[in-house]
Amino acid sequence: MSLYLTNTLSGKKELFKPLGDPVKIYICGMTVQGPPHFGHMRAYITSDILIRYLQFSGYKTKVVQNFTDIDDKVIEKAQEQKIDYRVIAQKNIDEYFEVADKMNIKRADIYPKATQHIQEIIELVQKLIDKGFAYESDGDVYFSVNNFKDYGKLSKKKLEDLIAGARVEIREHKKNPADFALWKAAKKDEPYWQSPWSNGRPGWAIECSAMSICHLGETLDFHLGGEDLVFPHHENEIAQSEAATGKEFVRFWIHNAMLNLTGEKMSKSTKHFITAKELLSKYSANVIRLYFLKSHYRSPQEFDFSILDSSKEGWARIEEFLYAVEENHAKANPKSEALNPKLVEAMDDDLNTPKVIALVFDAIKDGFNALQNKNSEEINNKYNEVLFYLSNLGFRTDIKYRTEKRISMSGGTTASSSIEYRDVTKFVNAQELAKTKGHYNIANLIEASINIIDMNMLIPIIRSIARDLAREKKEFEISDLLRKGLEEMGFTLEDTDKGTRIKRKK
Repeated sequence: MSLYLTNTLSGKKELFKPLGDPVKIYICGMTVQGPPHFGHMRAYITSDILIRYLQFSGYKTKVVQNFTDIDDKVIEKAQEQKIDYRVIAQKNIDEYFEVADKMNIKRADIYPKATQHIQEIIELVQKLIDKGFAYESDGDVYFSVNNFKDYGKLSKKKLEDLIAGARVEIREHKKNPADFALWKAAKKDEPYWQSPWSNGRPGWAIECSAMSICHLGETLDFHLGGEDLVFPHHENEIAQSEAATGKEFVRFWIHNAMLNLTGEKMSKSTKHFITAKELLSKYSANVIRLYFLKSHYRSPQEFDFSILDSSKEGWARIEEFLYAVEENHAKANPKSEALNPKLVEAMDDDLNTPKVIALVFDAIKDGFNALQNKNSEEINNKYNEVLFYLSNLGFRTDIKYRTEKRISMSGGTTASSSIEYRDVTKFVNAQELAKTKGHYNIANLIEASINIIDMNMLIPIIRSIARDLAREKKEFEISDLLRKGLEEMGFTLEDTDKGTRIKRKK
């Protein structure tokens, strides 16, 4: 393995060499004053892709992803809604897990909360004071950037240019306006913890330093997050962590580019965002993952429904090929070692997912040609090639999931397209007959469509069954049962030169 990744610290592609076993990875998690938005998903899918590829390459990993469950924004939201900050935080943490699981994002090994590590934070702050890197002022504690000679090495910013930098609050009781808070004395009606300096709470960056050191040690292989975190958050993490330990904090800093909505970064703080949950109600997780992975993680992306619709069409093309092959009893073997070199060549080059997506569609094109030529060996090879690439990029490829998602994404509750039926006897009979005749993949598709039948969902299923069973395998009995089941629900199948179409009966 020769994995080269762009390290924000150097600004160059560097060869990855693990510090040890396991590979230690810290992911900057959400500040949970609000629900996860679509921009968050880009960051966590980027992390997911790296983790999957490291594991594919044989590395063991230890992954920590934090939740910032106490800070100014969480407190502000709690006060605005007149509820306990812990309720706000937990609600949004729960929604994160709901969304991440739907997106098939691998779970981290540990999900620490800032409020669970107050003692570690206090000890780290005291260590910085003792070593001369921090000072107390009116109950607050600040990190002295002048005392850390490498401040700015990640963001490439000069200290003199940071006096009124992004997110830096200028307070009269700082020694330097660029100094940042490690501990904040509590204001009236704010939550607080006792400390040697005041009843207060942690600053923003110190939480991540304490949690990462606690769970992963003083030097990490990877620290991941969006590029908006480079300064000041990650810059501050480096300063306080390396000042405290005297060791390199992180070997590789990996940052994904921003997802923009009408030209502006998606952000909860500006209320300029679309929630991930809202998008998942309109598009399947596979469509959303395809949308992200068609672009390189370091390239900015514009959010646009038309681009998502294009990804939806792309995924439909993938499904059309998979369904067509599955009805011909393809033998799934997506772990074929013969396919490794192409994937490795692309992913070793800074996780070049657009190249892998291109390989998927090249294989599909060849696969359709093989279907037309009835080349069974080539059909099976291309089917497994597609599954191999998709599974290693984190797509859900199992038949039942794909079929159920087509049903749920097809708008089955709308008056124009939904079918509310009472009798599915003929579909059940068709399913059983398909099993009896050995058409197990088709039986699975029929079973998945029985719960909610939608015209948009039925088109690819019935079309492919009508074509491949009735015409190729001469299995007219199964096809007729499905046709009669549709007729009882008010639809007919019409055979045309371009294929089989479903029409609503007048």
